[in-house]
Amino acid sequence: METHRPSVKSLTHILIALTLLGAATRTTDATGSGIGIVYTDSAPALGLQLANDQACFVDIDNDHFTDIICGGVIWHNERGKKFTNIGAASNVVAADYDNDGNVDLFSWSQRKLMRNLGNGKFADTALPILPAAVSRGACWTDFNNDGFVDLVIGGYEDWDRGITYPTFFLRNDAGKAFTNVVDVATSRTRGVTAADYDRDGNPDIYMSNYRLQANNLYIVGKDGKSLRDLALERRAVATSDGFDGGHSIGAAWGDIDNDGWLDLFAGNFAHVDSRGDQPKSRFLRSLGPAGTFVFDDLGSCGVFYQESYASPALADVDNDGRLDLFFTTVYGTASFGRKNNPVLLRNSGACWFNDVTAAAGVGGIEPTYQAAFGDIDNDGVLELASGGHLYKSKAPAGNHWVGIQLVGNGKTVNRSAIGAQVIVTLRNEKLVRQVEAGTGEGNQSDLRLHFGVGKADESVDADVYWPDGTRQVLRHIQVDRMHVITQGGNRTSYR
Repeated sequence: METHRPSVKSLTHILIALTLLGAATRTTDATGSGIGIVYTDSAPALGLQLANDQACFVDIDNDHFTDIICGGVIWHNERGKKFTNIGAASNVVAADYDNDGNVDLFSWSQRKLMRNLGNGKFADTALPILPAAVSRGACWTDFNNDGFVDLVIGGYEDWDRGITYPTFFLRNDAGKAFTNVVDVATSRTRGVTAADYDRDGNPDIYMSNYRLQANNLYIVGKDGKSLRDLALERRAVATSDGFDGGHSIGAAWGDIDNDGWLDLFAGNFAHVDSRGDQPKSRFLRSLGPAGTFVFDDLGSCGVFYQESYASPALADVDNDGRLDLFFTTVYGTASFGRKNNPVLLRNSGACWFNDVTAAAGVGGIEPTYQAAFGDIDNDGVLELASGGHLYKSKAPAGNHWVGIQLVGNGKTVNRSAIGAQVIVTLRNEKLVRQVEAGTGEGNQSDLRLHFGVGKADESVDADVYWPDGTRQVLRHIQVDRMHVITQGGNRTSYR
């Protein structure tokens, strides 16, 4: 299969191409000038003993402090001062599946659903009997739009036996039970993540597939069980000429150019083989409604080549209003003796990313699939979990932020507001963030939305796009605070 990039015909697209050309001629800022943050590992001081596996940031007890689930342990956040081991859970994605106001946990490695009882305890909940399978990730998303979040569980492989395991789509039956409505065993899926990137009311589910197989961009049909793969027609396969697909491990949704529409970063592990360079990681920029939501493959945009790239995470680490990229590697030493290490890449604008790993204090992180962000002390600066560490930084000088926690009505929109999007308007830019439960390969960042707003030092305006198609207008949102927005109702804030 040969992929084709859309022709540059419209004036808008020509201007974008010229901007990118200008950015591409810049010298990469290897010193990290302007990053404004330096991370230090705060895990020991906080009493955390994080394992080096996938992490989930989520507030399990509604105390407005995000907790961490990692390495088989539920770590309770004691108001940003320390963490306490309060229970067991491993490799989870989190959402309120029964709309009772408490987030529940699904372990994709153990295939176990844990209902939050609201008293710091969890109870195992029955799932349908499913065939044996190995999973590397999952996500929550309301794929049939009934107000209850469903589960998509990626199916990977048994390499020695030559088996491709099925990916399961489990429909949530009003919080009472789950039904396996469809399973597909055509691709060796690793990461699973979802977003309604075209805001048409149907979640778009992106499957990162390994073994040079094409990635999928699924939507679930109106019957609630049929699948349609849009990856080819939307140009979201994330491959190169001569290849059907790449060795994709994980992907991340995020608006990299501040045009108000979600884009996609597709991470590819890429060997050099007899056919030449295998497909490398790339940014897929949504052309929005004017381009019928086709993706424009922008290539690496400054993400320099390493063979063993794995799980990406997007977040605005310096609060300048642009989403930055953290990207893990899974070899310490790759082919030909080349060292590989996770990297932090700063978004400098014009869809160009500069390496600031050393300057930000995260050089030399060991091989890992762990990449997730959350604000553990509500100071507006995101912490990074990676490599079994929890990296913390002080606020960058002069930049402000806004935090938004959305609460669905529990009827037409799930209480966790999975799938909701918020657009913050800044001068001539529109910053969009979405509530998502599952990113990269098996990780989850904080359900609370984080906006760096740069020099905006008083208030900002925002619009909430709820998954049921309703829109909520928010005016004069105070900066440097967390805000709780209930669908169609109250608005409170805290710090």
